[in-house]
Amino acid sequence: MREALLEVKNLVTSFRTSEGSLQAVKDVSFHVDKGETLCIVGESGCGKSITSLSIMRLLASNGVIESGEVLLDNEPLQKLSDEQMRKLRGNKISMIFQEPMTALNPVLTIGYQLREPLLLHHKISKAEASKQGIELLRQVGIPNPEKRLNQYPHELSGGMRQRVMIAMALACHPSLLIADEPTTALDVTIQAQILDLINDLKEKLNMGVLMITHDMGVVAEVANRVMVMYAGKKIEEGPVEEIFNNPQHPYTVGLLNSVPNVDDPDFELEPIPGNMPGLNEQISGCRFHPRCKFAMDKCKVEAPPEFTVSDGHCTNCWLAEKEGELHEHRNKVAVRA
Repeated sequence: MREALLEVKNLVTSFRTSEGSLQAVKDVSFHVDKGETLCIVGESGCGKSITSLSIMRLLASNGVIESGEVLLDNEPLQKLSDEQMRKLRGNKISMIFQEPMTALNPVLTIGYQLREPLLLHHKISKAEASKQGIELLRQVGIPNPEKRLNQYPHELSGGMRQRVMIAMALACHPSLLIADEPTTALDVTIQAQILDLINDLKEKLNMGVLMITHDMGVVAEVANRVMVMYAGKKIEEGPVEEIFNNPQHPYTVGLLNSVPNVDDPDFELEPIPGNMPGLNEQISGCRFHPRCKFAMDKCKVEAPPEFTVSDGHCTNCWLAEKEGELHEHRNKVAVRA
């Protein structure tokens, strides 16, 4: 039986610009249960990171949540004061940011920044916070952690800075961890260690994980469910096995076919043609139709609603409207073995 931790309902996020208000997230709904990992996938610019920043209420000054609800343990986050959100961030809900270069304060030591959430939320002594900080650095694979506490971010490599960010996010054992490309700049060995660490903590603490990535290998390894986004909208969602073995949207198929297959000597990458539309680009009907080789006339004039494929698996594609049409096109869009 599912235990809902995070529920996002009809989220709409926009940015005020000189060209007017531009929507970056368009009516997106999803949930993350306790003890599960939901991966959000899609190309750069599809709205993945803006969705996570909307949940954390860390949008830029010109960003605004126009409508929708964000509930954490049934508590509406949009109704909390700034002070209440500050007490929540880093404690009950935490985030691993994509850019460790800018996320870490360059004039404060690693130890100071690592101790800060522990001192703020756990009310422990500085000595105990340092002790826990050393253990956290050791857990994320940083050598000589005692030495690193007194160093500054510029003295660490990009991969080590990323690991410090992960240690900070996990310091207070959050109920919900949002991880935005958590293994960027890490070699494959450290990447595996970090993913194992997040997964171990998820199981130990019954923590919910919302992971944002473009790496389908990471998705296959850690996800329970997958949500695919395109141009600010959710276009497919389902259990990871369903998404990989029975994708129902041509864009999802395109993402899967863009992943190299080293086991097949005859495999050729099949990139998705065209580019992601800009926020100010007006496209009628399905926003993917200009890049979709299976687009029908209907796709160009009417946006598809959400169709239920099976229990927990849904898609926004007109091919799913009728089982006959879906069956006819399945072989054409099937992922190559």
